[in-house]
Amino acid sequence: MPQLADVLAVLERHYPSSTAESWDAVGLVCGDPGAEVRRVLFAVDPVADVADEAIEWGADLVVTHHPLFLRPVHGFPATTPKGRLVHRLISNGIALFTAHTNADSAESGVNDALAAALGLRELRPLSPHLSEPHDKLIVFVPEPDAGGVLDALTAAGAGVIGNYERCAWMTTGTGTFRPGAGANPTIGSVGAVEEVAEYRLEMVVPRRLRSDVLTALKAAHPYEEPAYDLYDLAALPAATGLGRIGVLDQPETLRSFTERVAAALPATTSGVRAAGDPEAHVHTVAVCGGAGDSLLDAARRAGVDVYVTGDLRHHPASDSLAGGGPALVDVAHWAGEWPWLAHAADRLRDDLASGGTTVETRVSAIPTDPWTLHVPSRPSGASVLEGGTTPER
Repeated sequence: MPQLADVLAVLERHYPSSTAESWDAVGLVCGDPGAEVRRVLFAVDPVADVADEAIEWGADLVVTHHPLFLRPVHGFPATTPKGRLVHRLISNGIALFTAHTNADSAESGVNDALAAALGLRELRPLSPHLSEPHDKLIVFVPEPDAGGVLDALTAAGAGVIGNYERCAWMTTGTGTFRPGAGANPTIGSVGAVEEVAEYRLEMVVPRRLRSDVLTALKAAHPYEEPAYDLYDLAALPAATGLGRIGVLDQPETLRSFTERVAAALPATTSGVRAAGDPEAHVHTVAVCGGAGDSLLDAARRAGVDVYVTGDLRHHPASDSLAGGGPALVDVAHWAGEWPWLAHAADRLRDDLASGGTTVETRVSAIPTDPWTLHVPSRPSGASVLEGGTTPER
């Protein structure tokens, strides 16, 4: 049976907390990393109904998408709703973990799950992250010492490309120099021109490790004054980021696509609404689980036919349409994020099973969308003035 620390290690690997937005609050809210975990409940929201379900089912861990505490707090007394929830979980031996914007941007995260539910393929980020900044280090080393310098740079963190380490390009050449007055040359003598068989060694270096790598270089290099170059490398779009862009197998009308969305997502009181010509054909689709009007400009720049997200507001939506933006499909915030839960549960079970252990998982079907009542508008063509009612001005 895994410990909570083992479960959290899997979740952190798939949804690294370092990729969460700067304003976000993700990770372990409460729980003992040394506690055993048998059952894990996945839910969108950390609310009382979900806590009830976790207690009734006998969960040891609840994984939610939305944070319980998005802003810093000085305490969580049981006199507040959130404080009571934490106390109930702790008193029942249940841990709480949150994966929010780090799950939004991750591969096979919230947005990939939403895109898959809608039948999209050829996915790429709508607003991609940039790759971690790197440098290119070039250093010239006497041939007998090249291996030792390479090992020292590797130990300091240079030369990592994907799943490979100690990556380097080495080529031979001749270095020449003349030691000046006050020099203490390792090879040659003051005033004499020297020629040495050297390796040109090239490695990539994460910029955050620049100082450590240069310190290791100077400590391992045999020369009094090592010759090296350090270049900033361009940051490239990564495979992760907010939102996704994909394509449908066949174009269809906005009306038909909106029906597809409604059928693919869990039912909510507010349902699904669309803005745009109902008979316009759509093929390229952008999605963003949760509240996505901050990416309206990104969807317009991407040239997609329709953008699916939640919590669209009147003015941003109207301005986007007027500015040549795509058709819009607005879904309930909770519904757009719910498909991820099953994906996350499957990944956790599979990863633990590959290590020889397992947990039982459950996806909460409790609709935690806050809207509970929807009154349909009047039939098309009916006037607000019918019945003698005059709107106030």
